[in-house]
Amino acid sequence: MKSNIIRRLTLLSPAILFSLSLPLTGLAEESAGDQSEPQTYARFVPERSDDFAWENDLIAFRAYGPTLRDSSENSGFDCWLKRVDYPIVDKWYQQNSEGMSYHKDHGEGLDNYKVGDSAGCGGTGIWINGEREPLETFTEHEVIELTAERSQFKLSYERDIDGVIYGEEKIVTVEMGTRLFTVDSTFFKDGKPAADLPVCVGLLSNDGKGQHSSDKAQGWIAIWEELDDSELGTGAKMAPERVDEIKYVKKKGKLNSHLFLITRTDEEGKLRYQAGYGWKKAGGIQSQDQWEAYLSSAGE
Repeated sequence: MKSNIIRRLTLLSPAILFSLSLPLTGLAEESAGDQSEPQTYARFVPERSDDFAWENDLIAFRAYGPTLRDSSENSGFDCWLKRVDYPIVDKWYQQNSEGMSYHKDHGEGLDNYKVGDSAGCGGTGIWINGEREPLETFTEHEVIELTAERSQFKLSYERDIDGVIYGEEKIVTVEMGTRLFTVDSTFFKDGKPAADLPVCVGLLSNDGKGQHSSDKAQGWIAIWEELDDSELGTGAKMAPERVDEIKYVKKKGKLNSHLFLITRTDEEGKLRYQAGYGWKKAGGIQSQDQWEAYLSSAGE
């Protein structure tokens, strides 16, 4: 694989390369224009441990990158709970660097969702002997499209599991007006597309206390749980015919219990699914029933 330095240099335009020498506010202006208007957004965040963050008018997320591979934050997708329709990713990172933590709600939302080495909201894994084997942090990234209405990027993953090199390329698409982002994944085994590979898409149940529900006929799973002074619904969905099993695994520890969609890749090693959240404090989704109804109707 290319080194992180070479990869970043080849993926960034000269204008953005120049902006990397500026403060974070300068980078935001170069890459996203007027961030006071609702829009989609996605970018690599090297100034915060190689995160990759994305958002639209309703949701925001981040994935953990190479710097955190040997840390406790080395796996699934992290929900950033926003309650404003304009972009917050650059703003929160900038404010956090100045001492205003995004772990507290200052009027726009906060990051109080814990992930660690769990699947978080919609993280994948290889399903081996009834267990999720995550491919840990992404190793490479690429922005494919960045517009007000739609942003798309690729995250690449790789891990040696018992002498086999497993890989995954996720093409993530986020569009305006939806609480779910879409993932088109291709899985690899020793460098070749892995057909009929057992994989899982997971939702974390913090402390195992979340209320879990599912509908195999419609292809979705959901967790509804209390989170600080509000409530949160997380969910994942795929074509019903691709769901082999829905399985709830409860384990000791705060970040160890999951609800899984278990499936297999197609003949080209591919899988498509969606994931997202509804936060009660943001309005819109106010109950578990509303969240389940949203997942049922998504994509119709």
